[in-house]
Amino acid sequence: MVTMETTELDTELSLFKYDTLEQLPSRYRELEEGERTERIEAALEELGDDVVILGHNYQRREIVEHADFVGDSYQLSTEAAAADAEYVIFAGVTFMAESADIITDDDQTVILPSMEASCPMAGMAEALQVDSAWAEITAAAPDANIVPITYMNSYADLKAFCASQGGLVCTSSNAHKAFEYAFERGDKVLFLPDKHLGENTAHRMGMEDRIAEWDPWDSGGKDSEAQHASSSRTVSGDADEVAESDIILWDGYCQVHERFRVEHIEQIRAEHDDAKVIVHPECRREVVEAADEAGSTAAICETIETADPGDTWAIGTEIHLTEHLQRWHPEVNVLPLCGDACMDCNAMRQIDPNYLTWVLEELVCGRERNVIEVAPEEKELAGLALERMLEI
Repeated sequence: MVTMETTELDTELSLFKYDTLEQLPSRYRELEEGERTERIEAALEELGDDVVILGHNYQRREIVEHADFVGDSYQLSTEAAAADAEYVIFAGVTFMAESADIITDDDQTVILPSMEASCPMAGMAEALQVDSAWAEITAAAPDANIVPITYMNSYADLKAFCASQGGLVCTSSNAHKAFEYAFERGDKVLFLPDKHLGENTAHRMGMEDRIAEWDPWDSGGKDSEAQHASSSRTVSGDADEVAESDIILWDGYCQVHERFRVEHIEQIRAEHDDAKVIVHPECRREVVEAADEAGSTAAICETIETADPGDTWAIGTEIHLTEHLQRWHPEVNVLPLCGDACMDCNAMRQIDPNYLTWVLEELVCGRERNVIEVAPEEKELAGLALERMLEI
């Protein structure tokens, strides 16, 4: 464990924090869907109310059909907290299971079927890395009160770090309220890890000309001119440069949502005259501008749920949610904004149905596998960051 430079919080890189990967036993690797379904249902019947399964919107059909609740990350955590189940199986990614552990009771155990389900965007802003950047940026603006905001899609220690520095957490639907909260209390915002959500939020607030981008991989800004010559804003690893702006965006992104391009929207509209397009705000700014609407996964679901029969909607988000909506709302013509290769989340795919079978059958035998447990100090501070979000 390492003590951070600007706070007394101890942590380590997620690579070492979640290195307890247990390989799926060979006897589970070749299960056919029919047998697997029977075994999952048998295990659930045996466990009864002692277990609740949370299925993220981006999970495949074979996972969500066994879930007690399907939805977005924080929504699912609140469902787990409201349940009396001893075991919470989170079919999502690591940071989501951490959030569930933060807000559930101490006598509830959170299990992630596969430790390989680690969100790449969360890994783009490790707390130790942010702590080092924070020291540089605050030193470059000694008279400014900078408030850090981290997106829900981040590790617990980063949420805890933000709380220790007077900041908070946000979701894609309340990011603008988090910005308002921060500017009521400070002069500048450091938003991480998703630069696209940060930029889209700044535009929503009319602050698009007041942003800079912190490149944690660019030591001293030496590469900024060569790498970012086409950018209309300051993009640098030089603290003096970015500290002049009111909104500092961390150079992180969702690998799924960044793949969408304006030409995908143009192609959909060329093929379907009546198509409307809704995209996630983790998409690039130009994609959000070209779409008819932008919103969280909950907003996307609501848009399709309330659409008139015969309407055509193209969706710019992870492919499995699009496929769920196609099944759930056959009266609406739901289209993927681009093909499977463009929209699949590799991290979510690690929650294999065979892993789900394994962890459930192990619980039946009294054995806990792949438990996610946030350290007490991290849990307390990260919980504070979440409480501040709820205030807004």
